[in-house]
Amino acid sequence: MTTLLTLSPEQIAKARVLVVGDAMLDRYWYGAVDRISPEAPVPVVRVTRTEERIGAAANVAYNIVTLGAQASLLSVVGDDEASHQLEALVAKTGITPYFGRDAQLKTTVKLRVIGRQQQLLRLDFENTPENEVLASQSATFEKLHPLHDAVLFSDYGKGGLAHIVSMIAQARAAGQVVLVDPKGSDYARYKNASVLTPNRAELEHVIGPWRDEADLCTKAHNLRTTLNLEALLLTRSEEGMTLFDAQGELHVPAVAREVFDVTGAGDTVIATLATMSATGMSLRDAVPIANRAGGIVVGKFGTATVNYNELFAA
Repeated sequence: MTTLLTLSPEQIAKARVLVVGDAMLDRYWYGAVDRISPEAPVPVVRVTRTEERIGAAANVAYNIVTLGAQASLLSVVGDDEASHQLEALVAKTGITPYFGRDAQLKTTVKLRVIGRQQQLLRLDFENTPENEVLASQSATFEKLHPLHDAVLFSDYGKGGLAHIVSMIAQARAAGQVVLVDPKGSDYARYKNASVLTPNRAELEHVIGPWRDEADLCTKAHNLRTTLNLEALLLTRSEEGMTLFDAQGELHVPAVAREVFDVTGAGDTVIATLATMSATGMSLRDAVPIANRAGGIVVGKFGTATVNYNELFAA
C-alpha cells in the first residue's frame, strides 16, 4: 500500500474527472415508530426530521470532490422542484454542474422512510428523458471531455446514458481513462471502456453463476476480451474486490470493520478509482485505495463520502 501514501493533496487537487449519468435526489424522513396502524398491519412513523442528499451520479461526483479532486457533473434532470433542490445541493459541494433540463421529465427522487435506525420503506419517483435533451447532452459532452483526465459513466438505468457508445468512443480516442458503473444485462453498450465495476449480483446477471474461482476467472476474462476492456473490477462486498486484467487477477480482501450501511458504497469505490486514475495512477495501484474507501464508507449511514484524511490515514 505504499502507493497510497505517496499521493499528496496537491496531486489529487489537479485530477479532473467528468461524471456523466443519472443524478438523483435522496430524501430521508426520520421518525419514531410507537404503534401499528389500525388501518393495516404496518408501522406508523411519526416524522420528526427530514434530510435531503444528492444521489446516484451526483453522489459519485461528490465523492470525487470530497477526496479533493475536481469533478464536473453532466446529467439530465427535470424542470421541477426536485431538480432545483438537487441543483442547490450540488452548488454547495464544489461540483461543476452541467444539467440538461427536460420539462417532461420527473427528476428521480428516492424517498426513504427511516424508523428506529432502519429503513422501513422506499418510494421512487421517475420517468425517462426525451431524445432532444439527450442529444444536447452529447454535444455538451463533446466540448467537456477534453478538459478532463478521466471520464466516469454512472449508469443507474434511468435513460440518461442513451448515447454512451459514442461518448466512450470519443473519450477513448482522446486517450482518456473511461470507467463505467454498469446497469442491466446489456454490457455491449460499454464496449471499449477502460474498466467496468459491477458487483456480484450485477456480474452474475451478465455471465451467469460461477461454480468456483476458476470458473469466475474464465468467465470474467472472456467478458473482458469480448468487450475489449482493459480491466473488469468485481466488487464482492465482505469478500473485498477482484481486478481482472491482461496480467491476470488481483484480489484485495475487504477491510475488516463493522458494516452499518452499504448504500452508495459502489459510488465511493468507482469515484476513488476514477480520482486515482485521473492522477495517472495505474488501475492495479488504484484498486487497493478504492477498496479501503469502500470499507470506510460502509461504516457510515446512508449515501456517504470519504475525505483525504480518512482515506490516507495510517
